[in-house]
Amino acid sequence: MKKNENEQSIEKTELLSDYNDVLKFNEMLKALRIGRNKGYELLRNNVIVAKRIGNNYRIPKINVINYLLNH
Repeated sequence: MKKNENEQSIEKTELLSDYNDVLKFNEMLKALRIGRNKGYELLRNNVIVAKRIGNNYRIPKINVINYLLNH
């Protein structure tokens, strides 16, 4: 059963509510319960869009939420 858009927007705001708006790489791994290799694969293939600053990734939480809802 498909939820209407209003219900989905409420869920989006509640998803990952314990995290900041921008996640670090390890926070993304913990939130998705995946390993390092899978995390790097998602970022490398732009499945989850992130910004690389030096040797660190910064991942907008909304990108992780969209990944959860669409995959």
